[in-house]
Amino acid sequence: MTKNPSRPLIGLTLDSEPAGGWAKQPWYAIRQNYCDAIAAAGGLPVCLPHEPDLALQYLDHIDGVVVTGGAFDVDPSLFGASVKHATVTTKDRRTAFELALMKGLLAKDLPILGICGGQQLLAVALGGTLIQHIPDELPSDIPHEQPNPRTEAGHEVIVSENTLLHRIVGQVRIPVNSAHHQAVKAVPAHITVNASAPDGVIEGIEDPARRFCLGVQWHPEYHISPADRAIFDALIAAAAA
Repeated sequence: MTKNPSRPLIGLTLDSEPAGGWAKQPWYAIRQNYCDAIAAAGGLPVCLPHEPDLALQYLDHIDGVVVTGGAFDVDPSLFGASVKHATVTTKDRRTAFELALMKGLLAKDLPILGICGGQQLLAVALGGTLIQHIPDELPSDIPHEQPNPRTEAGHEVIVSENTLLHRIVGQVRIPVNSAHHQAVKAVPAHITVNASAPDGVIEGIEDPARRFCLGVQWHPEYHISPADRAIFDALIAAAAA
């Protein structure tokens, strides 16, 4: 891989599944709209397989990374929890790769966008903790695992002013889709919570000391509002700088 001077090379982390179901051998997967969102914003998307020992070598070639979501959870031991909630399921090799990649990105100050589970892992990499199951720890009338399609809004989030996210989207309330049962619980003092749901669930984080280190709990790759497109535009602009 060589860097493209006109289109920043953006890594996208893959999901993985064991043999059975769709394929007789273990397989990788990614929704097409992740790649489409990068291409539409002016980036060159490339998918990253789960090779923890090779994670840092990607950093010599890519200009930024999107850590994608998935139907699994961060191992609670990674944020100091001694008990695992019954609903928690993990994908240990994927998480090991993504965590190694994130730590390298943070060390080199390369642009990073964490989406849904990717935001949760980013919070952990930055020293934060997670709510393992929202209905048990923070009961709410908001369906964070929305029943309606992901192409529609599930609720709004409130964006904090004077944050990177606010500068990107230019609004204090935006509609988002919602597909999670976990959430960020707390972050260190140097990390900024930039968005929350009306029930108080943390919906976005950022590290103001880095040039582009952003996590959002929703799925902006669906482009349900102009704010979602703006997030990808800002990622590509940072990666091209």
